[in-house]
Amino acid sequence: MKNESDQERADRNFVELLQGARVAVTGVQVLFAFLLTVPFSTGFARMDQADRWLYFAALLSAAVASICYIAPTAQHRVLFRQGRKETLVRRSNLYGIAGALALMVSMTTSTMFVIDYLFEATLAWVTAGLLAAFALWTWFGQAALDRQDGSGDGPAGDAPDDEGRSEDAGSLDRRG
Repeated sequence: MKNESDQERADRNFVELLQGARVAVTGVQVLFAFLLTVPFSTGFARMDQADRWLYFAALLSAAVASICYIAPTAQHRVLFRQGRKETLVRRSNLYGIAGALALMVSMTTSTMFVIDYLFEATLAWVTAGLLAAFALWTWFGQAALDRQDGSGDGPAGDAPDDEGRSEDAGSLDRRG
């Protein structure tokens, strides 16, 4: 937005990052909670070693996603009133990307784990590959193409301002 200070822009970008993370955090929490209960079910004992490693990957990536999505809020508490909002916004953007990647791994491996249990390994691998490709495209691929074409959608929060700085949460650096 024009006529907003760097601090106002950082505040707005941080709020936008947190609002976006709220959507993902709920999904991560549900998936993580489910994964924490799986080993205590009776069928888990008959899982082979490959399925146990697949489960390990799903559980670990859900934990990493949870940590990444919670990190901005925790760091905000530690850095409160320290004048480091722009640093926090840049760092939070990276945590959001890392959290999304970890969530993609967890969702893919969890789905693969269940499909392998219900059907067969080939179907599990194909389904997991398709899910991973779909998540990569919808979460990152389309956005990466949009960033490259540079056309923009008009007066949006990530358009360059009058001084050539990007207001995007991941690009609060000075270019000057």
